Parts: sequence; C-alpha cells; structure tokens
Amino acid sequence: MSRVPCRGCGREYDAALFTFGRTLHCTCGTRVGIESPGLTSEAAAEPRFLADAMLGRLARWLRLLGFDTAYDPAISDSELARRAFEEGRVVLTRDRALPEEWRLPRVVVIEAETLREQLRELAGVFPMRGRRLFSRCSHCNVELQDVAAARVAAEVPPRVLARQAAFRRCPACDRVYWEGSHVARIRRALDQVW
Repeated sequence: MSRVPCRGCGREYDAALFTFGRTLHCTCGTRVGIESPGLTSEAAAEPRFLADAMLGRLARWLRLLGFDTAYDPAISDSELARRAFEEGRVVLTRDRALPEEWRLPRVVVIEAETLREQLRELAGVFPMRGRRLFSRCSHCNVELQDVAAARVAAEVPPRVLARQAAFRRCPACDRVYWEGSHVARIRRALDQVW
C-alpha cells in the first residue's frame, strides 16, 4: 500500500485518498496531496477544455471558436477532476479554491466576469486566433459535418435556403448550421476581444 507523507508533520496517509488530484488538510494544518503531472507540449499546443458550472457561456463561445470544450452545468468537483485527468483537459473555473483542493495538471481560474473579458483573459494564456471558427456544435461540442443543401431543405427557412449554399450538421444532435447574420456579429465581437 502506497503512503503519502505530510510535509508539515510527517504523518502518512493512504495514497487512495488522493484519487484524481484530491487534497486534504492534515491535522497539523498542512495541505497534503500528490503532485500531478503537467500538460504535455501537445496538450498545451491544442488545449481541450473542461468548463465548470460557472462558465457555461464561455464554454459555448469556445466551441464556436473551434475548441473542444466539455461542459456540464451539474458537474461536481470530484467528477470535474476525474474527467480532467482521464481526458487530458484544462479545467476552466471561477472557483479560486479548486486549485488548492485538487491538484490537477492544469487549472485556469477565470477572474473576469464578462464574456469578452473572459475570452481576453484566456487569450493571454492560450493562442486563440487562427482557429477554425464554427467547426463544432455550440450545444454538444461535436465536430460539424458539411451537408448538402438538399438534405436540409425541409429543416431551414426557405429564405435561408435561397441565400445560403453551405450548411453543416451536428452528427450528434442534428442541429443545422449556416453562416447567417449572427456569424458577422460574432466575428465583430471577437475583433473587439483580440
């Protein structure tokens, strides 16, 4: 059985207590845990995110930017930690205590409250430009697939079908996407962020 010593008093704890980066306070007051490995250079170059319950809007926008961004509004901290470890994801949170309570490979505490400032804050940590915009479903995070206009004709308004030539579909939830006026608004908003 593997043991983890407290750096403060030397008391030893069963390593099983520290699954997925969990930490605990020793009776001497020292925080005890196992150091987690950092992100590989590949993971840092192409980050995959896991947003906590407080960052749903940011998660949706990251998906629009083409980032693989998992989000579950009901996720617990223990499940968040497990998924981050198992899936090699960068945790995005507004919970300042999370990095202390869980030693995860990478946690970014988002300080900003507005979406634009949150995106700007993340752009200071990860390369955000040059992404394949609108390549993921904003609802379920799956990569979109090109689909012929004839295959979605019954699902989109006739005026859209008359004006648009390119359509995409989410293979998971069947939502249909096209470059409408909302795309120009999103691009303008992103120009203000960068």
